[in-house]
Amino acid sequence: MPVAIITGASKGLGRALAEALAGRGWDLVLDARTAEVLKETAAALAGHGSRVTALPGDVTDPAHRSELVAAAWKLGGVDLLVNNASALGAEPLARLEGLPLDGLRRALEVNVVAALGLVQEALPLLRASEAGTVIAVSSDAAAEAYETWGGYGASKAALDRLTAVLGEEEPRLRVWAVDPGDMATDLYAAAVPDDRDPRPEPASVVPAFLRLLDERPVSGRYEAPSLLEGR
Repeated sequence: MPVAIITGASKGLGRALAEALAGRGWDLVLDARTAEVLKETAAALAGHGSRVTALPGDVTDPAHRSELVAAAWKLGGVDLLVNNASALGAEPLARLEGLPLDGLRRALEVNVVAALGLVQEALPLLRASEAGTVIAVSSDAAAEAYETWGGYGASKAALDRLTAVLGEEEPRLRVWAVDPGDMATDLYAAAVPDDRDPRPEPASVVPAFLRLLDERPVSGRYEAPSLLEGR
């Protein structure tokens, strides 16, 4: 069975994607910072018959990243790595004039440095896979300028650039940055707590990710809404 590592997988998009892959028979290594919620998620996903390894921890910890890759190796390797874990930099979001620099450092550390660190750790196994794939969960804020989204957007823009370069450097892999679009997630609620407008559930964009996995287009940046419209 193929094996995926998904970070930030206890809820939101990470959990929705993990559930879809489990339904397809994938074995999973899941990461999140909240141990109890991750444990509940893993138990639910194991009901599909997949092997699920849940490892609570912080992706900025090199030892934790090594643990994730080692767990995947025990399951058979790494066919898919999804860098989904994210940090906002400030909760709620703040204008650049008041953005805490420690918060910006945290966003860069989680969204960029840790993501690359996990890719580096997993590359030998990804290269050994017949269909090695890396997905970086991006954001519209990486490409467009929105007030208060500067720190988070800068970190996601940096992630997009690393992802694009990785795709050039690793032509045998598929490397995609994917903007899932607006979603009803805890991350968005923490970013803009006063925004009560309805947003799609994360599960609604998962078919876009599955389409990428099924069709395996060239490495690059993709937007989930466009992929869904093209069905």
